[in-house]
Amino acid sequence: FSIVIACLFTFVLLFIRRENSQSLASVAVTMFGLLYIAWFFSFFIKIKFLPQGALLVSFLILVTKMGDVGAYFVGKIFGKHSLIPRISPNKTVEGTIGGLMFSIAAALLGKLYLPNFSHLHLLLLGLLLGILAQVGDLAESLIKRDCAVKDSGNNISGFGGMLDVIDSLLFTAPIFYFYVKVIVR
Repeated sequence: FSIVIACLFTFVLLFIRRENSQSLASVAVTMFGLLYIAWFFSFFIKIKFLPQGALLVSFLILVTKMGDVGAYFVGKIFGKHSLIPRISPNKTVEGTIGGLMFSIAAALLGKLYLPNFSHLHLLLLGLLLGILAQVGDLAESLIKRDCAVKDSGNNISGFGGMLDVIDSLLFTAPIFYFYVKVIVR
C-alpha cells in the first residue's frame, strides 16, 4: 500500500514540475530507492516479530557486520588481488575471504544465544549471510559508480556514509527472514 501511495505522490510531484525532461527516469529512480531501501529494510520488522525476534535481529546484524569488519581489516592487511576493480577497486579477494570467515565465526558463536539453531544451520547462515553481505556492498558500489559518487557520505571513518553502513544488511535481512521462517522453523 505504501508503495502505491509513494508512486501516486511521485507522479503528482512530476505533474507540478514545469519541466518534463527525465520525468520517467525520476520516477524510476524514486521507486527503485523505495524498493531498495525501504522494502528490504522492512524485513527487520518481520524478523523482530518472529519468536526470539530481538535475538534474531541481533544475530543478523552481528553476523553481517562482522563480515564487513573482517573484509575491511583482512583486505587492508593482506589484500593484494582486486575482486572486481571496475565496480569497487579497493575490494580484494583476500578481504572477501576474510569477510566470509568472520561471518561464519560470528554465526557459529550464535549458538550461545540461539541454542535451538543447529551447528549446520549456523554454518550455512554464516556462509549465506557472508556472501550476501559482500553482494550488497558490491551492489551499493555499483549504484555509486552509476551515479558518479565516490562515497555515499563520510559519516563513519573507513565505512563511508549511512548507505555504506546498511548496504550489506539490505541484502541479508530478506534472505535471513525467509531462511528462518521456511527452513529453520
